[in-house]
Amino acid sequence: MNDALYTVHAFEDLVLGQSESLMRTVMERDVSLFADLSGDANPIHLCDRYAAGTKFGQRIAHGMLTASLVSALLGTRLPGPGAVYLSQTLTFLAPVKIGDVVTARVEVAELVAERRRVRLFCECLVDGKPVLEGEAWVAMPPARPAA
Repeated sequence: MNDALYTVHAFEDLVLGQSESLMRTVMERDVSLFADLSGDANPIHLCDRYAAGTKFGQRIAHGMLTASLVSALLGTRLPGPGAVYLSQTLTFLAPVKIGDVVTARVEVAELVAERRRVRLFCECLVDGKPVLEGEAWVAMPPARPAA
């Protein structure tokens, strides 16, 4: 595992309010690859002509592509490797367009020591405006990861 890509936290190291974020520019290639991978070929994501006739006036990224940035944070930065996704709520607040720079952020909102569970507030922003928010529950490994 490339240590530069991951931050490993033990449950005991987590504190309320602790947060991590990442930024990613949504590229046309990302949307095409996500459509191929997921099977979601909705023309609002893939067809300029179709999308021009929608309320957005242009193609938009898949909502779950944006949400996948939250998954990336949970699995690599906070809590990081070893955390197991249990549940996720999502509210999509605004579209993400090709070329938008998305800032995904997670923050520790609750710690349940006896079950080694963590609830995190999750959000994605474009130009400082929320486009997605929700919360995730993750289970932490039973012991501090080996060094």
